[in-house]
Amino acid sequence: MGIVSWVIFGLVAGALAKVFMPGDDAGGLLKTTALGIVGALAGGFVGTALGFGKVTGFNVRSFVIAIAGALVVLWAYRLVRKG
Repeated sequence: MGIVSWVIFGLVAGALAKVFMPGDDAGGLLKTTALGIVGALAGGFVGTALGFGKVTGFNVRSFVIAIAGALVVLWAYRLVRKG
C-alpha cells in the first residue's frame, strides 16, 4: 500500500485513537490526526517488518495495524509530554 493510503488510514486512525484513549491533550484534532498519520505509517512499516505480510489495499488487517500504530504513538506522546 502506498504512502497516500497510510496517510488516509492515519487520519481515521488518529480520530479513533482519540476515541479509544480520551484525555486532555492540547492541540486538538490537528495534533491527534498528525499523531495518527505518524502512527499509521509506523504501524505499517513495523507490521511488514515483523512478518504480518505485505500491507496491500484497504482491508481490515491494514486498518487494525494503522489503529494500533496510532494508539502506540499517542501513548508514547503522552508519556513524553508528562515526563
